[in-house]
Amino acid sequence: MSDLAAKLAALRKQAGGQGATVAHGGAGARAAAGVVPAVAGARAIAGAVAPAIAPGVDLAALRRMAGVRDRLGIVKAVTPRAMTRDVPGEEIAPGLRYLEYATVWPEPPEEFDLSFARLTTARREHLLHFDTETTGLAGGTGTRAFMIGAADWHGGRLRVRQLYMTSMAAETAMLNVFASWVGVETVLVSYNGKSYDAPLLSTRYRLARLPNPLMGLTHVDLLHPMRRRFRHAWENCKMQTAERKLLRIVREDDLPGSEAPRAWLTYLRGGSSIDLIRVAEHNLQDVRSLSGLLVEAHGWAALDAQAASPASNEK
Repeated sequence: MSDLAAKLAALRKQAGGQGATVAHGGAGARAAAGVVPAVAGARAIAGAVAPAIAPGVDLAALRRMAGVRDRLGIVKAVTPRAMTRDVPGEEIAPGLRYLEYATVWPEPPEEFDLSFARLTTARREHLLHFDTETTGLAGGTGTRAFMIGAADWHGGRLRVRQLYMTSMAAETAMLNVFASWVGVETVLVSYNGKSYDAPLLSTRYRLARLPNPLMGLTHVDLLHPMRRRFRHAWENCKMQTAERKLLRIVREDDLPGSEAPRAWLTYLRGGSSIDLIRVAEHNLQDVRSLSGLLVEAHGWAALDAQAASPASNEK
């Protein structure tokens, strides 16, 4: 027996295959003898086609040699999300969608006391509650609003109108339509809009070489009065905290505003519209809540006057 035949016989004996006959050397002989190289072992573990492992081979050792961990039992089935490109609303310009809702809402006062915001008064019909959804939170010329929601009192109901882009080219059309909703007597109502939404829109109007309809308007930013009144009583003064504390509104399955850029860009790149629809629902609730919070803040002056009255102090 040659040296090669003797070595193969010894390997066959170690593998427990004494009855097998080895005709040739090389990779085929090693596979027949039950000796599986590390790469072949890894392929077998991964489910690929590989030579059968002969009885007696230490499978755990082969796994260690191949650097493959036993992952059996830890892989969970992932349910794929529904894929749809459908988007709600009417297309009023190429790439620009329009949505409108009329909501039965508690009757607001005809004239609002804005002393809580260090302003005077505002007529109900002049109020425009607005909120934007944008491509980022950092601001600057690279950030744009892809959705604008606005609520006003119309026909005895709270009317909510939303504009959103389904293509980059629709920005000018969106800015023009929003400008048509704003008049010289409009009083803007927002939540952190003085620091974020209004400056961002002003930048977009300037870049589009369009007149800025927000310039010079009275602007009631509810964030600052909320902070002055509740910063020592609440954990924070975010809008959802204010609506939970004052309006008893708790959102369910709400898509956070920080997820809005991803949802819109996913749709632009050919992905599903599911999260974009959720952004529109989030924006709708934002502008509805603005009107409720304004009514609450309007009543603070009467509450403060009552608390400061001598009769109240005697109690």
